[in-house]
Amino acid sequence: MLLYIHIPFCDSKCSYCAFNSYVDKFHLKEEYMQALLAQLSYELKRFSTTKESIETLFIGGGTPSTVAPSLYAPIFELLRPYLKKDAEITSEANPNSATYEWLEGMKKLGVNRISFGVQSFNKDKLKLLNRAHTPEMAKEALLNAEKIGYENLSLDLIYATLGDTKELLQKDIETAFSLPINHLSAYALTIEEGTAFQARPEMSSEQLEITQWIFAQIQKQNFTQYEISNFGTYHSEHNLGYWKYKDYIGAGAGAVGKLGTKRYYPTPSIEAYIQNPLSINEESLTQEDIRLEKIFLGFRSCVGVQKEILTDEEKNRASLLVQEKKLLLKNATFFNPDYLLADEIALYLTS
Repeated sequence: MLLYIHIPFCDSKCSYCAFNSYVDKFHLKEEYMQALLAQLSYELKRFSTTKESIETLFIGGGTPSTVAPSLYAPIFELLRPYLKKDAEITSEANPNSATYEWLEGMKKLGVNRISFGVQSFNKDKLKLLNRAHTPEMAKEALLNAEKIGYENLSLDLIYATLGDTKELLQKDIETAFSLPINHLSAYALTIEEGTAFQARPEMSSEQLEITQWIFAQIQKQNFTQYEISNFGTYHSEHNLGYWKYKDYIGAGAGAVGKLGTKRYYPTPSIEAYIQNPLSINEESLTQEDIRLEKIFLGFRSCVGVQKEILTDEEKNRASLLVQEKKLLLKNATFFNPDYLLADEIALYLTS
């Protein structure tokens, strides 16, 4: 089982961000963390969580580094008996708020992996994206995390932004690999509804040739691609857990959880969540919903798609793709060697 905790506070709202996050509600932090504790206590019972059964914990946002380690302490105290002894415990962080003291405090609580929202090492691009940090802050944060003793460090880069050049992107990649990371996420800028960039669709300029070039540059550093946006010598167990369709608790305003054929949605409003953290909407999944999700997720990652879940017609189509070397078949599982074709392959099989 996996556990995701959502922290909806941010020190700045990025121009491309469609996540449930707020820059003007810091005064609600303490009440929010107390509400999280109440929901987690409830979810541990609902999921029949047993001792050491939580394999991974991921704290995302928003910006988890805007909340002091002391406010996380009661949550870690509650969760400790349920976490596997060697559980991967990740927190996202932004370079400007992930101070040495914050990183040290989270390490003492048990966090053993940090994912930094760097996005770029180019100051003009950071300004365009409305990021709150500088390239120097990003470098310092990574080096501080290494000094404190974090062995697993990741950073995000964004590409396909208006103004991107191969020279800029090459510099970002080179700078990233000069730092002590063993994981990198590379995301194409997408224009989402409700974001500052919604009125400026020209800000996104993805080109297949550039995307393929970026992926090749990253893999030259011996970072293997294990999912459409993720690379590393270390592969995140939490990420892989989603692709393997494991159950997961989703705690916090705007989080999502899944148990068997049910998906759970806590309210996205911080105020409403604080008022009643157990107000959670449910969605029932059919067996066909689950089957199709496994196909789409499997082809987007190294998990692959088990032959047994395909219909006879889908198996025939998959076999044709094997002959064309667009799919690989190994141990009764179909694997996709080019994640950029994942959705097209899944649609071809299931249409």
